[in-house]
This record gives sequence, structure tokens and C-alpha cells, in this order.
Amino acid sequence: MEIVIQSLENIRDAAREFLSCREKSTIFAFYGKMGAGKTTFIKAVCEELGVTETVTSPTFAIVNEYRSERSGELIYHFDFYRIKKLEEVYDMGYEDYFYSGARCFIEWPELIEELLPENTVKVYIEEKENGSRLIHG
Repeated sequence: MEIVIQSLENIRDAAREFLSCREKSTIFAFYGKMGAGKTTFIKAVCEELGVTETVTSPTFAIVNEYRSERSGELIYHFDFYRIKKLEEVYDMGYEDYFYSGARCFIEWPELIEELLPENTVKVYIEEKENGSRLIHG
């Protein structure tokens, strides 16, 4: 899968294409530099799934929970940027989320790599010189 986002104007189209490529997957690990657009893309994906509440980065909360208004589907959005040690992730009960069957979108997965389920879809977001974003994985 390779998707180019030329600008924010076509991010919802990119989110739709992303979801159509990964309909059956539930765990997504998003890799990319700070400012690459991980949160912005996850927000667009959640909106395409029918989330109507405001989607924000869970940097301080570690996990945000959303529900699709359309399907009732539960969605978890993680940001592990502030994790200092794996014990914090164990303490939050990560297994309850990752193995719940709900969609999980994970930012900064490299900090918890060894805890990611085997079926995790690794998604890479790169910012190009022209400001576009390349999503692949």
C-alpha cells in the first residue's frame, strides 16, 4: 500500500483509501517523525469510520477512546511518546485494548515494539520536500 496526500484537502480521500486496503485489520502502528502528520491522519481515518467527537492526540492521557456514530465500533487511539518504561504500559492494561478486537491506532509504537501483537500493521508516514505526505506499509 502506498498513498500520497498532496494536501489537507485530500486527506479524507487518503483515509478512505487506507481503510479500503486494510478492512480486516485492527491494530495499526504509525511510524513517523514528530510533525509528520500521524495524529492528523488518524483523525481523518476516525472521521471516515464515523467518529463525530473531536479526535485529539492522547499525548498526556496515553489512550483516547472513540465510538463510531455510524457503526457503534469502538476505536482506541494511543500515543506512547511520553512512556518512560514498559511497566507503565503493563500498568495501563494494554492487553485489554490490543486484544479486544477494537481498532487500535498507535503513535510512537517504537517505544513499545516488543508488546505489539503479531498481526500489527506497520504504517509509515513520511513528509516529502514539497510538503506532501507518503503513507506506506
